[in-house]
Amino acid sequence: MRSRLFFLAPVAVFLVIAGYMAWGLMDPERNPSAVPSARVDQPVPLFAVPALYDSEPDGLATADLTNGKVTLVNFFASWCVPCQVEHPLFMQLAAQGKVELVGIAYRDKRADTRNWLKALGNPYSKIGVDQNGRTAIEWGVSGVPETFVIDREGRIRYQHIGPIHERDLTGKILPLIEELGG
Repeated sequence: MRSRLFFLAPVAVFLVIAGYMAWGLMDPERNPSAVPSARVDQPVPLFAVPALYDSEPDGLATADLTNGKVTLVNFFASWCVPCQVEHPLFMQLAAQGKVELVGIAYRDKRADTRNWLKALGNPYSKIGVDQNGRTAIEWGVSGVPETFVIDREGRIRYQHIGPIHERDLTGKILPLIEELGG
């Protein structure tokens, strides 16, 4: 009897661990793709990046996001395939005029970014260039695309990691923008 328990003990331990892991993966309240952000509810970091186009005298800076408007800030790049996935939604959003949308080209060549926007359309009211990635670090960006909702006081209210899909836009981002008075 004792030897049988000796052999069943590892099986029992394995089943307990497997059950715990299955519970963690199947719990609808848990989202393994959700990454908590230390930047949410914090002021927009101090930054200033040059403009994408030479015809724009000013780049993009903190003051542009603390102007009393709800703003979406999108970090993107021409080499980023997921950025192409979300781009049509940004074009629709810009056409609707529900919120100001600004872009920050992340570690991209200016000519490549310009050509990409020329081919796909430019939904951004202003575009800055973060050539060395320093601004993205200040914002806590882990990769592109990443999008932030900024409230009227210049506080980050939401951070979306990865491409925005229709369900993200209609389920979370647009309701938050409306709630913030955008």
